[in-house]
Amino acid sequence: MKAAGVANAITAALLTALLLNVPVLPAAETDRSPWWPQFHGPNRDNISSDTGLLKEWPEGGPRLVWKYSPCGKGFSMVSIAGGRIFTAGDFDDEEHVIALDMNGRLLWRSANGHSWRGPEPGSRTTPTYDDGAVYQMNPTGRLAAFRAASGEPIWSVDLKSEFGARFGTWAMAENVVVDGDHVFCVPGGSKGIVAALDKHTGRTIWAGTEPDEVAAYCSPIVVTYRGVRQLITLTQKSVIGVDVHTGKLLWSHPHETPHDQNVNAPRFKDGYVFVASGHHGGAALLKIDENLRGAKEVWSDRDLDNCHGGVILIDGFLYGSACRSGGKGFFCADFFTGWVTQRDRTLGKLSLTCADGMLYGLSDRGWTSLLAIRPGVFRPVSRFRIPSGGTGPSLAHPVVCGGRLYVRHDNDLYAYDVKASESSSTLLK
Repeated sequence: MKAAGVANAITAALLTALLLNVPVLPAAETDRSPWWPQFHGPNRDNISSDTGLLKEWPEGGPRLVWKYSPCGKGFSMVSIAGGRIFTAGDFDDEEHVIALDMNGRLLWRSANGHSWRGPEPGSRTTPTYDDGAVYQMNPTGRLAAFRAASGEPIWSVDLKSEFGARFGTWAMAENVVVDGDHVFCVPGGSKGIVAALDKHTGRTIWAGTEPDEVAAYCSPIVVTYRGVRQLITLTQKSVIGVDVHTGKLLWSHPHETPHDQNVNAPRFKDGYVFVASGHHGGAALLKIDENLRGAKEVWSDRDLDNCHGGVILIDGFLYGSACRSGGKGFFCADFFTGWVTQRDRTLGKLSLTCADGMLYGLSDRGWTSLLAIRPGVFRPVSRFRIPSGGTGPSLAHPVVCGGRLYVRHDNDLYAYDVKASESSSTLLK
């Protein structure tokens, strides 16, 4: 009788949902489902909330759960929401946004404009999920919204025609951020350096025209400091803070680099902003003035020239890979002083993420590393190489979400089981 009662209750719920036109979500789409809705995660700090993960990997690496091909050509990584995995890739002349289920099976694929045929061809950006939609910018400046459940297009904006978008050698590579009802982007154009669009319609809310600089390849963060909500990002020449409500430029600080290659997302803490760029661009820590009208340099170091793998801030210390100083040196440095506490030149140039007190790094040559960390110190623990295949370097940042490690190289996406269990503990002995 109890089983019958439960069945009747489920049936009634389904009928009610259908009558009221309310979508019925599968079990995977509950609040307990894996949640990594955008580039670098929910808080854009590249730190996963996962716990109970392996502290060491078996010989040859963790268990491969599934591999999905074809992702198309590109460097996009995954976002995860509502029981779906989103990425993007180039298929011949078109770029496509892709949705998979949690078992790596294709749910839908929708075109988002022309593929990039210039230097380092391939998709650049990770779809951003928000409120039932995904938003993605292609390398040529087409920003589009799709229904997350079906891939149906909602709206699109050509940033070149709308704002006169200007970009550098490697095309547009910004992972757009959604805050409230706004989608923010940096066209770097004559009619809009930074712009806010209505996330429901794509309509322009505001377009800021300061400073008059070209878009870099940076993905912005949105923070609140001294009661003001602001977007912080890098153009080709500067670090900037923009009022998200008005588009007004609050402050800027020069950050010029060879090749105008400002890629890495800033790191923010208590009014301090850390930025790092490659090819001798170096790193700097800025302090935003209390009146929000400027920013002063606290320290800078040309040797901490992280190119595009990202730097993570954990417990007051920065972890990342430097290109200079003998080449590809992984470092740990104090956030407030820049003092380097440790280096390692054996790991290669790593793209990073963090979960459960461990760093996960993917080198441009396909080696995946696990590092134990504590304030000021790191220790390499395990390492394996992803299967060969695809072309070009491995540049996509890894993701750890829902007990799985996601790694992409070109056309191939791999999902590894990194959840600790009795069987995995036995395997490691």
